[in-house]
Amino acid sequence: MFAIIVTFRIADGALAAFLELVCANAAASLADEPGCQRFDVLTDPKVPDAVVLYEIYDDEAAFQQHMTMPHFKVFDAEVAPMVVEKTVRALALVDPA
Repeated sequence: MFAIIVTFRIADGALAAFLELVCANAAASLADEPGCQRFDVLTDPKVPDAVVLYEIYDDEAAFQQHMTMPHFKVFDAEVAPMVVEKTVRALALVDPA
């Protein structure tokens, strides 16, 4: 399994619009991408301008395919002016068994 953690810092006044768009992207990813196993959208009440995505894919190829999907491209373009900072971490998911 291949995990992605994306952290966004959102511009003042743009959080509600960003959350609407990112939640639509998450739902489309789960519905339309067989290789997308999990896509959580997280916020921290102590850091109101931050949004964290936790995504799990079958493998890195499934994540690369995710970034070519029409719903992702629309999301990425629409949120670009809302994003002040973005970091992406790719991680291997450890099976506890």
